Amino acid sequence: MTKKIGFLSFGHWAPSPQSQTRSAGDALLQSIDLAVAAEELGADGAYFRVHHFARQLAAPFPLLAAIGAKTSRIEIGTAVIDMRYENPLYMAEDAGAADLISGGRLQLGISRGSPEQVIDGWRHFGYEPAEGEDEADMARRHAEVFFDVLRGEGFAAPNPRPMFPNPPGLLRLEPHAPGLRDRIWWGASSNATAVWAAKLGMNLQSSTLKTDESGKPFAEQQAEQIRLYREAWKDAGHSRTPRVSVSRSIFPLVSDRDVAYFGRQGEGSDTIGYLDATTRAIFGRSYAAEPDRLVAELLKDEAIAEADTLLLTVPNQLGVAYNAHVIESVLTHVAPALGWSAKAPPPLRAA
Repeated sequence: MTKKIGFLSFGHWAPSPQSQTRSAGDALLQSIDLAVAAEELGADGAYFRVHHFARQLAAPFPLLAAIGAKTSRIEIGTAVIDMRYENPLYMAEDAGAADLISGGRLQLGISRGSPEQVIDGWRHFGYEPAEGEDEADMARRHAEVFFDVLRGEGFAAPNPRPMFPNPPGLLRLEPHAPGLRDRIWWGASSNATAVWAAKLGMNLQSSTLKTDESGKPFAEQQAEQIRLYREAWKDAGHSRTPRVSVSRSIFPLVSDRDVAYFGRQGEGSDTIGYLDATTRAIFGRSYAAEPDRLVAELLKDEAIAEADTLLLTVPNQLGVAYNAHVIESVLTHVAPALGWSAKAPPPLRAA
């Protein structure tokens, strides 16, 4: 399978001497620069995580629009937007505008969110679960409304005395971005939410953590989740082929600097933790090794084999140049050996 390969940045920033990303402005501007560099290197995607109340990237649409205006080919996306915090109609307008600016390159990952920096942060944004709902139900409800309005069908009755002339019939949200609905992804932690996303017709994003549902190794559980998703998609009778992405931390050791930063990770392993008081999660290992050994290890990863898109998590506080070097190393030394990319490998730049 020829894979699309992009990067995923959490957009961390910290005002410390060790960080090359010391402010929110640094995180935003460097994200744009890295997306431009990744496109020049031949990567397929630039994706960003969204966290609220944290020294990380938050409001995604100004960033996505800016990258869209600065690039011409690379996919631009999120992994993921926390739907507990979103007004789905306002979000559809923002997403439509950013998608049109990029020429139809948005790939939006959404989900019910992860553990937060604050208690019930979505309440500060004005959202409350409806009677009988919990916060996860609320997030999925917001997602369904968002997904539905992206159809571009009219639903609002026009004012009989509008300020400007209206087209006939019910009105839809504007601007409408044709095709964006097919480029919405759900970030699923559990098998059940992956199946739910398939039934609705959303693509699947599976991260470096998953709800531990069987005690098996992370990659095996993730591969099983992907197979269940594809089966549910087929059963739902959707006409198009879905896309599936997985995220991984992959560092080819091709320079002394690589070894200094990541050489000690060596034989990493899965870890177990708790997302809350009751939710047991399994976290996938990182990969760091010389290219030949790295290729051999990645060939054993069942979930990577099942997915069509691989997102490389990048340590953004190490700066644009180093992260471009990591992306280039994967494209040059790893992807061709695994048959992941049909692109000619670019020359390796200095770290």
